[in-house]
Amino acid sequence: MLGGPSITNLLQLFLSALPFGPTGLPDYSTESSSLSTCKAIADAVSSASQVNYPPSDNFVADISHWAESSSIKSTCSVQPGTPEDVAKILKIVASSRTPFAVKGGGHTTNPGFSSTEGVQIAMSRFNTVTVNAADGTVDVGAGLTWDQVYAALDGTGINVVGGRIPGVGVAGLTLGGGYSWKSNQQGLTIDTVKAYELVLPNGTITTVTEADKDLWFGLKGGFNNFGIVTKFTYKSYPQTGTWGGLLQVSFDYADDFNAAVAKYTAETTDEKAALVVTYEGAGTSLALAAFLFYDAPSPPQGLFDNFLAIPSIASTVKRSTFLEFVMTFAAAAGPSGSRAFYNCAPVFEYTPTFLSAAIKEAQFWAERVSRLDPKATMSFSAEPFISTLLTHGAPSPYPPDRSRALLPTSTYTTWKNASLDQFMHDSIVQFTRNLVAIAVAEGQDVGGAAPYPNYAIYDTSLVRMYGENVPRMAAIKKKYDPDNVMGLAGGFKF
Repeated sequence: MLGGPSITNLLQLFLSALPFGPTGLPDYSTESSSLSTCKAIADAVSSASQVNYPPSDNFVADISHWAESSSIKSTCSVQPGTPEDVAKILKIVASSRTPFAVKGGGHTTNPGFSSTEGVQIAMSRFNTVTVNAADGTVDVGAGLTWDQVYAALDGTGINVVGGRIPGVGVAGLTLGGGYSWKSNQQGLTIDTVKAYELVLPNGTITTVTEADKDLWFGLKGGFNNFGIVTKFTYKSYPQTGTWGGLLQVSFDYADDFNAAVAKYTAETTDEKAALVVTYEGAGTSLALAAFLFYDAPSPPQGLFDNFLAIPSIASTVKRSTFLEFVMTFAAAAGPSGSRAFYNCAPVFEYTPTFLSAAIKEAQFWAERVSRLDPKATMSFSAEPFISTLLTHGAPSPYPPDRSRALLPTSTYTTWKNASLDQFMHDSIVQFTRNLVAIAVAEGQDVGGAAPYPNYAIYDTSLVRMYGENVPRMAAIKKKYDPDNVMGLAGGFKF
């Protein structure tokens, strides 16, 4: 063909598009290995499970995450429907050494923690909630979100200690610790677990209870290091009507708002009360919001009066069921539709001085990141808990020290431009360090305080989160996963 590319040029163009390995020959090993693993899983699992491939709707749903930055296109996805099929899947990925990921609710903002280029395991078919009236427990499938659990329990007169906003997954929150609206009364979510149905890396299906000292300890904050949990059994508690909602306040009243937060933190000892306040910066503006909660139809007089006295932009505060209360925050909770990171700045108290300085930090970083991405935000949330918070449970990997309650204090950033991922990581890490430094300068001994694992950004060190528990966790991991099968999956690894 006159004027067209030669055969040699076409061949060079074709070869340039191939993935070459170190030998100089085309390297299809990763993709072909994962595809072979997908086919092996499809042949092995029962009709209760399903393997999905792109571009099917099921595949897209399986790999989708709350934050865009956490979604990775896998070779295939599989929705196991039974613990036995989970066991088969684990044996196959172990023998082929295929990277995989386990997704419950998909709310993590850490890339690669519940996503992979290999085999995406989506736990969505483990979706039942069973009330065991005889022993006062509730069985919950590992593929559910907490709002789905609350919907199933609505009207039963009982509840469990779980996530605070819609969309948060049961599995991730529980395996990372679990702060709740009810934590002042019953402790962290891990303090209320009575049993785990666990598929070990070798394919053994077991029920882990307090009698199993090693795994019982390891699962209380150790994420997916020891296998895949398919079911959690929680202690149940009576549930009445509740009071609370979202209060949005103009930044003009920031001093009054901070004073209310500080007074509540210093003086409140009521176990039924809970509070989360957020300071969100976007560009040069800062928005203030308070999430008020009382685990009864009415709070005691004076408990939240300082907040209610501040003129509000909007308020959803009212009496409601627990489910209605949680769903009040559906709009604020997402879906994100953005790239996002969480991080954690643990402190012991929120003073007006700390909050004022933290606001200035939030404003500085919000303005800085918005110069590169107009849609970027930077925020932090103060989360006051009472001093007895950690007395409800036994020793656990997190927190490594239960002698004094830490206030987890989440930091959070969102953006749209994928090219800014590293910049946003570095920005939120420095923002978080600065908040801790403010507390230290104020006299708080939090320089080495353990960040909450469910907030911690992906490169947080294990020693910071788990302290002296790290060697024990590593030993448990080696005992139950000597071939490091779970190391093929993402997340914090011992």
